Amino acid sequence: MADSSHLLPEDCGPDRLARLRIVLVGAQHPGNIGAAARAMKVMGLADLVLVAPERYPDPEATSRASGAEDILSGARVVATLEEALADTVLAIATSARSRRTEWPLVDVRAAAGRAVAASVDGPAAIVFGRERAGLNNAELERCQLHLQIPANPDYSSLNLAAAVQVVAYELRVAAGAAIAPTPSHEPVTGADMEGLFGQLQGVLEASGFLDPNEPMLLMTRLRRLFYRAAPDRVETNILRGALRSLDPRGSANRRARQASDD
Repeated sequence: MADSSHLLPEDCGPDRLARLRIVLVGAQHPGNIGAAARAMKVMGLADLVLVAPERYPDPEATSRASGAEDILSGARVVATLEEALADTVLAIATSARSRRTEWPLVDVRAAAGRAVAASVDGPAAIVFGRERAGLNNAELERCQLHLQIPANPDYSSLNLAAAVQVVAYELRVAAGAAIAPTPSHEPVTGADMEGLFGQLQGVLEASGFLDPNEPMLLMTRLRRLFYRAAPDRVETNILRGALRSLDPRGSANRRARQASDD
């Protein structure tokens, strides 16, 4: 195969690329894991996280990596997507199907630009789903944005490793051309946002506003609202403090303590 390295931009900041993460959820074929690692190394990416792969480690993954074994050896294997995204400041899900609930959707080039810009504040992840079924709705909801790769509508099936290659290329191009913005606020991690959502749901249930037996799409829509607003750490702390003061369970406990003191 001809050497195509001369086609890649030479001014890609290594720090930018180091903060760009590829997450493979439930990969079913180890060969795709190896090929994805190779696609990443070609574009200068190294942060690979595997969420509950069906077969890994596996000789086929090593064989298909073809020189990118260091990416595989450095990959983290975790049990849940929540673990994979806990320290990220932005997560973008790949989705080939339209969903009942609309979600901010961007093309792959715009997604790469958003990821590179966010990586100034911390790790930014692109999340890929299973070969046969992709990401489920709960997994999609853990990501602030969704991306789709434009393809032939008459034959839109794209191999997992090929999709990683397309995204990795766009990330490299974006990293080479991006002007790092000055951070205007302290970023909020995925774990912080999940803590806020959990507290919000608890307060809404305790107040009677949210029926846990018939939640409908309330929390999904609230997640979408907060992701769109992109609160910083100070704003998130304010929200959590307000929720604590409004929590009827906390109010009842305070009244009980006051009564016992009297």
